[in-house]
Amino acid sequence: MRLRRHQEEIERLCRGIAMGELACTDILAAVTPGGGKSALPVIAAARLLGAVPPGQARPIVERICWVVPRDTLRRQAEEAFVDRAWRALLGHEHSVRAADNAPDPCRGLAGYVTTYQSIAAAPALHLAEFRRHRYLLCVDELHHLPGLSDLDAAAEAAEDTAWSQALLPLLENAGLRLLMSGTLERSDRRPILWLDYRRDRLTPGQRRLELGIPGWAVVGYDRRAALAERAIIPIRFGALDGRAEWLLNGELSCVESFSQASDKLRPMLFTALRTGYAEAVLRRAFDDCREHRARRRVALGLGPGQAAPGLGKLLVVAPDQATARRYTEILRGWLNSKGAEAGVALAISEERDAVERIARFRLRPDPSVLVTVGMAYEGMDAPEVSHVACLTQIRSVPWLEQMAARATRFDPHGGSYEEQRALIYHPDDPLFRMFRRAIEMEQSGRARARRSGDQAELPLGEQDDVMRHGSVLRPLWSEATELRFETVLPRGASGPLPGHTIPADDRLPETPTQAEQRLRRQLGQLVAAQVIEDAETSLPGQPCDYHAYNAVLKRLFGKPRGMMTQAELEAEIGWLERNRIRSQLELIRDDPRYGWSMQERRTGMRPGNGPRGGRASGKQGRGRVAGEAG
Repeated sequence: MRLRRHQEEIERLCRGIAMGELACTDILAAVTPGGGKSALPVIAAARLLGAVPPGQARPIVERICWVVPRDTLRRQAEEAFVDRAWRALLGHEHSVRAADNAPDPCRGLAGYVTTYQSIAAAPALHLAEFRRHRYLLCVDELHHLPGLSDLDAAAEAAEDTAWSQALLPLLENAGLRLLMSGTLERSDRRPILWLDYRRDRLTPGQRRLELGIPGWAVVGYDRRAALAERAIIPIRFGALDGRAEWLLNGELSCVESFSQASDKLRPMLFTALRTGYAEAVLRRAFDDCREHRARRRVALGLGPGQAAPGLGKLLVVAPDQATARRYTEILRGWLNSKGAEAGVALAISEERDAVERIARFRLRPDPSVLVTVGMAYEGMDAPEVSHVACLTQIRSVPWLEQMAARATRFDPHGGSYEEQRALIYHPDDPLFRMFRRAIEMEQSGRARARRSGDQAELPLGEQDDVMRHGSVLRPLWSEATELRFETVLPRGASGPLPGHTIPADDRLPETPTQAEQRLRRQLGQLVAAQVIEDAETSLPGQPCDYHAYNAVLKRLFGKPRGMMTQAELEAEIGWLERNRIRSQLELIRDDPRYGWSMQERRTGMRPGNGPRGGRASGKQGRGRVAGEAG
């Protein structure tokens, strides 16, 4: 394993800051999607945490806070810190935990990972933490945060504006900032929070990003450099043309090709993605991925249907959640009934275990197909994804770059670098062709053409028959017609670099969140075992239930298990393995709640009440409670 060019630059900068040789407070890393951006906070933490420059009395930073745009990325951040290869390469032992908005987010570790949404929900909690300790603040996908103006305070705040308002105090109080993004532009043309802009002399009314600011260091890593270093693999686009027919406000429309759609492209795509055309794209992507997996099984010497890493996977990006459910049912229908549920996973915000499904898709051989809308496109690190069915209406170039990047990561189990391609199936419409040309220009080293201020973006559509602007659109039918492939290869790339090496044991060790969950489960099992063992021998009036025993432990150790560090959880387990909770029941002697639970179980009477369903006098009830508690 070796550092990429931009990772080496980040390490050099951090070493210089740690030695007091660089007066730098902000590092901006513009890294192409799939280029290894998630390693940068690990590198920065390894070189900066606890480092005291000559002549200073305290460290530059004492802890790290990594902010990600989605809950699904928190686990990836934890994994990056416990990855054995990175620990061996960088010589660090730091760990971070995926924190919610409970106090003490670090729990004795080097830092914590949180989301924009969590900070916006409890900004005071995170700001207090930043004022107690000097933090290295790593903001992932900074372009999600729009710059703030005086109008934002008066207007009703949009979600991303609320994120910016909550993040700004943390940026101001951080000891050092590492700002990361796969794109330094927003689709709405607004400036990005914390970045400086100047007026564009060539284009009146436009702003240009100002990078030459004192105290700032800028590290760039574009697609061409990533391909040259084999950090990502080339893309092969499978463009499908089609025809569609629909009713818009009662008027019938029919278009024979995407290239002929012109001003009818929006309703045509809306129709195509919800009728027969979408099923044809799914079928082609599904069959191609299945054939690819069969070839990989032969290469790996596996039997039919046998699962293993490196076979390839399919990611399906749907236009909305209802359509995603329909795609899932179609895909499961193409599998045998035994493996349909396990082979195709649905990850949308309406599904309660969507985060766990994405984790299984990333880390395990099955499922081999994941259907999503937006949860799993940005930042998801799943090198096994080899095929993508792009069935979304969005045509923002940054968004499509993020989507395509899910398949451009090199899979160390997927064969040689020369054998791997990211295959993207998509509608052959003019706006997607513009995106493909932008990719070609970036890979060839030419400057990307500047977008016009009114770049077209298609509606997301939350219902099948209603467009966002209120017009009633009823899809009738559509079908796919012509398919053509085009592979976008790098131009003028440097020679090949040494290939990746696979460690003997490349399984990720347990993350802090997984360790805490395991220890809490173990504690719950130990408590339950003592309750069962003590139930038959407990004395009259003596509490003997799960909640009472947990109350004893809470008073004995001074905090609930949900607030404990790993070391405190392990200490509580050690105590339970040597002691009986029953010997400490005096700690809840004065709490009438547990006397009530024992009396109710013995007599069917509630303190202060008669038999269940009846009411006794208050004095008698209070006397019984006092007797039980005393």
